[in-house]
Amino acid sequence: MNSSFNTRSMIFTLYGDYVRHYGSEIWIGSLIRLLKEFGHNEQSVRAAISRMNKQGWVQSRKEGNKSYYFLSKRGVERMDEAANRIFKLKPDNWDQKWRMLIYSIPEEKRSIRDELRKELVWSGFGTISNSCWISPNDLTKQVYALMDKYDIHDHVHYFITEYEGPHENSRLVKECWDLTEINVKYEQFIAEYSQKYVIDKNKIQKGEMTDAECFVERTKLVHEYRKFLFNDPGLPEELLPEKWLGQHAATLFGDYYKELAEPASRFFEEVFREGNEIKRKDKEYDVFHHPLIVED
Repeated sequence: MNSSFNTRSMIFTLYGDYVRHYGSEIWIGSLIRLLKEFGHNEQSVRAAISRMNKQGWVQSRKEGNKSYYFLSKRGVERMDEAANRIFKLKPDNWDQKWRMLIYSIPEEKRSIRDELRKELVWSGFGTISNSCWISPNDLTKQVYALMDKYDIHDHVHYFITEYEGPHENSRLVKECWDLTEINVKYEQFIAEYSQKYVIDKNKIQKGEMTDAECFVERTKLVHEYRKFLFNDPGLPEELLPEKWLGQHAATLFGDYYKELAEPASRFFEEVFREGNEIKRKDKEYDVFHHPLIVED
């Protein structure tokens, strides 16, 4: 099996794109059935969800002999943040300020330091020197959440500042992020998925794709596209290079997603009904209009 579709990672995708709109809770049997579509067996699903439970992403409850797993507060916040970034129509306007985080975490807390680095990269921070991270985006809320999570208030300084040179802001960007490499990844995504989009759109219009197949393709699409959350810091337009492919990729993703949305949701609901009462919580979720897109 393709390692890019590992079980735990796929479960995150399913919670983020489907389950969070239906009360954020799912019966383990339904989860096993959904992941069977991607070749994951029951044992791997149970092991992965158990690991997510231990890590604090989900919590569990029993009803009779059925186990249900629902997103924890931390899980809901992470899914919301990810969806806001994945389905954003265009980059934010920049306030011309930089957010700077400097930390000095003791050696005995080295494991926290490693985890913190991963979290900062995920949020869109770039490192300009050892233990000094910057971002042009307003990530204050995320920074304070990380301080609370890792209990590192005593080891952190956080600034909102302006860059006074001697170089241009673009020089800072080049030192912190490899936008050329990210652009190459966008190019690869566009090359693969523009072709798939045309083929699948044609199949759907001719009634040649089942709801289950649409579910699989939509889930794979989101799964692949959300990898950009770990690469692309989501910089404001003013700081992006001229031939930036991020917007092209976002438009392709949105169009393809919209094409697959309705039949994919039908399949999900059919499986979900086995163990859960349909409780669509997000009133803005509407498969007939581009679902989940976050407008400015």
